[in-house]
Amino acid sequence: MSVALGKPVTDFSAPATSGQQVELAQLRGKQVVLYFYPKDSTPGCTTEGQDFRDLYPQFLAANTQVFGVSRDGLKAHENFKGKQGFPFELICDKDEALCQLFDVIKLKKLYGKEYMGIDRSTFLIDAQGVLRSEWRSVKVPGHASAVLAAAQALHNAG
Repeated sequence: MSVALGKPVTDFSAPATSGQQVELAQLRGKQVVLYFYPKDSTPGCTTEGQDFRDLYPQFLAANTQVFGVSRDGLKAHENFKGKQGFPFELICDKDEALCQLFDVIKLKKLYGKEYMGIDRSTFLIDAQGVLRSEWRSVKVPGHASAVLAAAQALHNAG
């Protein structure tokens, strides 16, 4: 079963950087952005993370927590987060439970080879845990700003 717009997101718990365990139920009362990206320390993923980092104070002002999610391990996440100065946590989804819940694993091609990988996607969950916006097959330029605008609009509507 995967997520659907306008429906509550199934509660989940996942390990994250800084020794955290991210639980959706514990985040009630705050909006949540989950951005799924293919791999730590790659050019597009670095740029995307930097864009969310640079807008992070504005996300917080809109009562919105941001989390990056990939299949990388916690050690790679800690290195990536530290090197880029990310003020938000990165969730480790090695078993792909979150990837499957949000249906972001897709057949991809690189240099003529096909493989299953994360389709860059972002989800905005409201303060009651309901999925309000989703962006799939994301292009990085301008994306974090678009997510911020949606988070601000949702916050202001509430």
